[in-house]
Amino acid sequence: MPHHHRGLRPALPAAATRLLRRPRLLIVGCGDVGQRVARLLGERWRLVALTSDAARVPALRALGIRPLVGNLDEPATLRRLGALAPRVLHLAPPPGHGAGDPRTAHLLQALARHAPPGGHRLVYGSTTGVYGDCAGARFDETRPVAPASERARRRVAAETRLRQAGGSGRLKATILRIPGIYAGDRPGGHPRERLQRGTPVLRAEDDVHTNHIHADDLARACVAALLRGRPQRVIHVCDDTELKMGDYFDLAADLCGLPRPPRISRAEAVQRLSPMQMSFLSESRRLVNRRLKDEVRLTLRLPSVATGLLA
Repeated sequence: MPHHHRGLRPALPAAATRLLRRPRLLIVGCGDVGQRVARLLGERWRLVALTSDAARVPALRALGIRPLVGNLDEPATLRRLGALAPRVLHLAPPPGHGAGDPRTAHLLQALARHAPPGGHRLVYGSTTGVYGDCAGARFDETRPVAPASERARRRVAAETRLRQAGGSGRLKATILRIPGIYAGDRPGGHPRERLQRGTPVLRAEDDVHTNHIHADDLARACVAALLRGRPQRVIHVCDDTELKMGDYFDLAADLCGLPRPPRISRAEAVQRLSPMQMSFLSESRRLVNRRLKDEVRLTLRLPSVATGLLA
């Protein structure tokens, strides 16, 4: 008969030990970018994703992600969240109405119930829309926010809640401010569809500067921020391109072998384009991405839209 010392547990198999040692990550809002992050991390991490749609469970499992069905709009479904992983990637958008972001508030409440020693490490995907119109100015992350739409104000509300939670020591949050995301394999993520519709752009004298990031580089930035992002820090996640919007669509048309879009005045655009389209044509900014490169130490694989649109 084998003799077991009292109080000693049998050794775990090597594979189980490796599994337990893998870093754990909770992804909240596991859409296109979250799934790209999962593919990057692969089997080296233990991944859990919150989904409000039970029909998505098989697709998440196929990516090696453990799905947890819950809803940020229903706090009672989030009780277990805080204990699942010490690192959190928060990519869920605010609701489509109202002035605040109760979803982020509910997430923070759930995380606070089971905070690991030193607090959770969280990376949040915000938007560069928090700056409003900057008249084409080039600037870094120290510029104050000036949201001009309800949508942007909800993002500022989420950022503010995260900063407040970080100030209490319960959370180490890094905020990624993200511009237009593009990729040929992202739903609605390539200008080809707009070019095929013949949607006009503004003439040069009325046009605005826009900023871009390829979805694959954004996923890599999320991982880099989870590993190396500083607490309570904002990072611009954009590429090195400086183009006005019309020039971006001209470039895309040339690369795709499609006609360049027609150019119209701002007055004509107000008559012909939707309020949502006009909101993007009313804000002009050029973002400096030095922190992304120097602090988070990310080397962009697709540093310009000229290469990214062909990827």
